[in-house]
Amino acid sequence: MTTARDIMHTGAQCIRADQTLAEAAMMMRDMNVGALPICGDDQKLKGIITDRDIVVRCIAEGKDPADMKAMDMAGHLHCVRAEDTMDTVLKKMEQHQIRRIPVIDGERLVGMISEADLAMGHRNGQRLTDQQIIEFMDSVYMMR
Repeated sequence: MTTARDIMHTGAQCIRADQTLAEAAMMMRDMNVGALPICGDDQKLKGIITDRDIVVRCIAEGKDPADMKAMDMAGHLHCVRAEDTMDTVLKKMEQHQIRRIPVIDGERLVGMISEADLAMGHRNGQRLTDQQIIEFMDSVYMMR
């Protein structure tokens, strides 16, 4: 049975809760990612921030990304446990219409899963069926 640990990207880099959104944007650019997990000093996952959060909830509202902290944008956190099955991962991502999800072991971040990870499968060659991919895309990209 394929688990979240099987397909996640390890080594996800966190942004500290007290860092600014401008710093988050530069980190995203440098790492070529669209989301960063927010971690406390204890490396426990506190939230996640996306490039869309920075644009829509900060810049478009006339706020200064150099003044806003990452934790100001944290919002409600959705994550999966490393031992969760792919069905659980898909269900949570579809239910909340999210394209990236942090993976935790205990309360510590151990990786991230993106929609590309779902399509590519995992190192043992198992991947989602075409039907599962279509259902995921329909659910996540349907009009809100």
